Parts: sequence; structure tokens; C-alpha cells
Amino acid sequence: MKSLLLSKYSLAILALLAGLVLGRLFFAGPETGNGSPEHSEEDHQGGEAGSETWTCSMHPQIQQGEPGDCPICGMDLIPVESDSGSDEGAREMTMSEASRALADIRTTPVERRYPVARIRMVGRLEFDETREKSLTARFPARIEELFVNFTGIPVKAGEHLAEVYSPELLSAQQELLTAHRSDPESPMARAAREKLRLWDLTPDQIDAIIERGEAQDRFVLRAPIGGVVVEKQVKEGSYIQTGESLFRIVDLSELWLFLDAYESDLPWLRFGQEVSFTVEAFPGETFEGTLSFIEPEVDREKRTVPVRVNVPNPDRRLKPGMFARGVVEARMGEGGNVFAPELAGKWISPMHPEVVKNEPGTCDVCGMDLVPAEELGYVEAEPEGAPLVIPSSSVLRTGRRAVVYVEKADAERPTFEGREVVLGPRAGDSFIVSSGLEEGERVVINGAFKIDSALQIQARPSMMNPEGGGAVPGHDHGAGDEMPAQEAGGGDTAEVPEIESPLAPKLIDPYLDLQSALAGDSLSEAREALQAMMELTGHEGALPDLLHAMLEADDLEGMRTPHFEDLSNALIAAVREEPEAFEGELLLMNCPMVHGDTGADWIQRSEPLLNPYFGATMLRCGDVKETLVGGTDAESAHDHE
Repeated sequence: MKSLLLSKYSLAILALLAGLVLGRLFFAGPETGNGSPEHSEEDHQGGEAGSETWTCSMHPQIQQGEPGDCPICGMDLIPVESDSGSDEGAREMTMSEASRALADIRTTPVERRYPVARIRMVGRLEFDETREKSLTARFPARIEELFVNFTGIPVKAGEHLAEVYSPELLSAQQELLTAHRSDPESPMARAAREKLRLWDLTPDQIDAIIERGEAQDRFVLRAPIGGVVVEKQVKEGSYIQTGESLFRIVDLSELWLFLDAYESDLPWLRFGQEVSFTVEAFPGETFEGTLSFIEPEVDREKRTVPVRVNVPNPDRRLKPGMFARGVVEARMGEGGNVFAPELAGKWISPMHPEVVKNEPGTCDVCGMDLVPAEELGYVEAEPEGAPLVIPSSSVLRTGRRAVVYVEKADAERPTFEGREVVLGPRAGDSFIVSSGLEEGERVVINGAFKIDSALQIQARPSMMNPEGGGAVPGHDHGAGDEMPAQEAGGGDTAEVPEIESPLAPKLIDPYLDLQSALAGDSLSEAREALQAMMELTGHEGALPDLLHAMLEADDLEGMRTPHFEDLSNALIAAVREEPEAFEGELLLMNCPMVHGDTGADWIQRSEPLLNPYFGATMLRCGDVKETLVGGTDAESAHDHE
């Protein structure tokens, strides 16, 4: 109980310090010439004369004419100075140069450029279907001897596979010899020769029969292509009929790499793009391939789109079945076209995009007419120029809106205006901006959340409260109208899936990877962790449905609430049910700021606390609630009081 009380007091002290810092930064009066705020004699005596209104940094709806404690949370009220903010706009914040320096507000200009996106995908290497050859029986026979008597044997084109006995083949040879002795150029001789060719005898074998002048009842089957024997359907002594499969041979000099792309990655992918990938067998080594096919529909179970990459494998080091991690680097313009000046004026085969030529022509593989690269979505440059781009750190997102803070260039003091923008695709650490900003404007890349928090304290329009006034969304601890449960997104309204004990210990590591990715604001790493969990759970049931819903989310906010909370609650219940099944230490963390006064839990291995619900904006918000696994007996007794 003592540690629980200390945790509560620690949280209250941290909140008080945060409120005092924000008040110090944004509610300070005008500066004197030496950079220090001016204070009247009345200010030093009590502070009431310096401000007529006092508010709570956590509950800005509280407005009093004198100092005191917040009636909701008990925190000390702070003064609202009359000159804080700006009279020019409800979503503007004006501060002194000293306050700007203390808050570490940094800006960068909005610029036009082609951002580079790194699309990460995972998948497996497979056989190239166009390089498979199935050897079937062209005539009835009996297998007398097998030279290739197990799968996996590499063979070269023309090497022997088996020796067979066939009366039908003996008759066909005699027909050839008879016709050839009569007239080598007669239609009958040509027909007899063609019959043997259609029975898979090579021209050398047919010529050998004629030179020998004698038919033989035994015949050697030879490999039609070089490669690896991956299937063997016969045994020595077996009788085979026409059409029966004997062997399947695959040429491994080129492989196919199948990768899974998320729907949000599709705008960046085009036929003919270079794909680099790595495999576990050769750490530190990178292989290359060409993106040659994008499936026309989404996989209904994985909720991903399979893409195929043609991979050269001349030294046969890569093996079918290897797990691979692929990366595509793409530069995109505002219109959705991939910026690729290296393909300007090139012609590409639509069926085999690895075939690229400098002029019109036909495909070397299939004979189809080549098409200009522009028809496949490539551009050298856009008529309107490169798209507008801003750093991702400048964007505050609520899931439905995106807000940036723009520095007003003509203001006498540092003034920042909140502005809603329409975003295009994300490219690495940048966003393409569809509307809301102009080239050259400066956006805040560090400290935007501080500015937004200061506006929230004044109950003015902000990211979470666009209309201003009233309770601040996400920070209501009991006052004002209650938010409906379905709108707040709390975990109480959703059915928490039950995780069976044999599965839960296997899920804990990818879950912790997911928690770390959400805390680090990494969408790609979060998706990789979810994919790892999907491989363990399968695709049917309440838990896979929850993981599918998270994978379908377009951004981190869509993954976080309520889905991550539901997943956390399910795992927490499983850990409580059978803690001895889990290894190492597991801590139960809690953030009281999620869903107003509801709060939300999650699991971590160890401190420091890393908040997955808010990421970098409120990374340290929360406290250790209890030790689930790995605590002492005394701690366990405390945890369940």
C-alpha cells in the first residue's frame, strides 16, 4: 500500500511540475530589457493584483478570481495573464523570445521536393514457376533402372534420369529404320522421326538409332532442362502408362520472392522497381531483384497484397523457402506517380517488367509490345513541380484531423498559429501535404505539443479540442459531462478476447515488441510485431480478429485505442491466470490520461516507463501499477491488496 500511495503522490507531483512549467513558459508577462519578466510591487506581495483569473493546468474549465486549489484534482491554480496568447486569432499563441528558448521551439520551412519512402516487407523465396519442367511418360514402359533415385539431386540438361523398357518404343524404332532405309527424305521417314521426337527422344538419340541400324528395347530418359529434381514419382520396377508424371525439375538460377505489402504501401509500388532484401543465412549481405507483379486483390486473411520479385540466383546460394526482408525505396510526386528520372524515355514489358529497353520493341521473353514507362506510373518530373513536404514531427494527429503550428512571419513577437492540413502519403520521416500550407512557411518541428497544451490550458481551440472551451479531451478527470463509453473508446465496451495459457507465453515477446514500437511511434515495426503474433494465432477467432483490426489501421492512433488496450487487457488476464508460465520480469504499467479518467494498462519488461498510447508526445506519462511476474513475495502481497 505504501508503494501505491507513493506512486500516486509521484504522479501528482509530476503533474504539478508540468503545470508550473507550462505556466512559466506561456503565461509569463512581458519581458524587461534584460530578458526578465516585469513584476509589479503587488505581484511580489501576493500575486492577486497581477492576474484577475486563476485556472488549473489540468482542468482549464476551472476559472476563479483568486488563487487556491483545483476543486477536481487539488493542484495549485496558476494565473492566466491577460497578455498570454494573441488577440488576433483563437488558435494563436504568442510568447516571448525567452519563453520560446525555454520551450525549445524549433521550426523548419515547408519545401518542395520528392520525398523518399522506404517500404519494408517480409516474405519467402519460392521456385520460379516459369522455370519448372515436368517429365511425363510419352509411351507405356517399365522402369528398369533409376539413375536419379532421390529428390534434391542437381542435374544438367541432357543427363540421364532413368532407363526404361518399352515394346512400343521398340516398334517405333523399327518403323524409323525401315522408312529410312527406303528413303531418308520420304514423308514416312520424316513422320517416324517426328513421332520419336514427340516421345521426348533428343535429335542425338534419333541419329544414334539410325547410325546403329538396330532397334533397342531399352531407352534412357534424359533431363530436358538443367536444375534440381524436386519430385520423383516412380521407383525401379514400376510400370508406367502414357501421361503419368515421372520427375519434376526446377531451374534455380532465378527465383521468385513473394512479399506482403500493406494497403497503405501500394501507392509507392510499381512494376520494374528495384527491391533489395536480406536473408538470415547471409547476415550483412544484400541481394537485389525486380518487382514484376502485384496481385490484383487483397489477401482476405492476411489483409495484405502479395507482390512478386524476380531474383537472379546464378550461384544457387539462395534457396526456396528462405525467409526474407525486402525494402523498396521510392520517390513520389503529389499526383501519385513515382519519380524515376532514370526510366525517362524507357520502354518496359508489361508482363515482364525486368525487360527495359531504350526504344520501342517487343519483349524478349513473351514477345509482347513494350510500353512507355509513363504508362506504368513513372514520371521524370511533374508539371507543377515537386510536392509540398513537411517533417512528420511537425504533425499532431488525432486520427481524424492533422494539425500543424505555423510561425507567423510578420508578428513582432514569436507567434504560432494552429492550422488543420490535409496530408498525403507518408514517406519515411516526411508527409506530403495536399492542402493547408504554402511553400516557405515555417512549421514547428519541436515543441508543437507544448504550444497545443498551452492553448488547452486556456480552454482555447487546440488539437484535441477544436472548438475550445469546456473540458479538455483526454484530460478530464471527473468534471463536466461524461463522455459516452463508445465515444471514449474505453476497453470496457469491447469484448476482450481470451488467450489460452499455452499460447499466451509465446505471444508475450511480440507483444512487447509491439508496445515498444507504439511507444517509439514506428508504424512499420508495429506491423511487423503484429504479423509475428498473427503467425502464432492463425486467422480464426476473437484474438486474430483483433490483430486483423490493428493491421488494417492506417496510422498509429488507429492501432492504439481501443485495440491495443483490448490486446493488453487480454494478455494481462492471461498472466494473472498463470504467472508461472512466463519467464523474466513483467511490470503492469498504467497511464491515467487515456480515455479521460478511465486510464489504460499495458505490460513492460522493465523500467523506464514508455507510454504506447501517446508515444513521444507523452512518453513518460504513467506509473508502475504492480509487478505481475518476477516480484518478491512482499511485492506480490502488496499487488493483490
